[in-house]
Amino acid sequence: MIRYSCDLCKRELSSQNDLRYVVKMEIYAAFDPAAVNADEEDRDHLEEIQDILEGLEDSASEEIGDDVYQQLRFDLCPECRRKFIKNPLGRKPAKAFGFSSN
Repeated sequence: MIRYSCDLCKRELSSQNDLRYVVKMEIYAAFDPAAVNADEEDRDHLEEIQDILEGLEDSASEEIGDDVYQQLRFDLCPECRRKFIKNPLGRKPAKAFGFSSN
């Protein structure tokens, strides 16, 4: 039997009674083609990408690959899902200013 727990609050989720949400995230390096200048027009980008991919295959370090691409998966309970939807980046809420009613 597979056991699940919420990755945020660590609450154990019963596969029969509790609703479980899966959050999948994909993080990858972005390339802005508009930022290419005239000197780089003669570069063979496909060859450079091939060299990078071959280097990743040969490299024993996983950190290089994580800088380029990552795939993450999380299980959430209903309460943590609501919190995640409201604030997916985990930003601190802005301080509210109290004004007098003049």
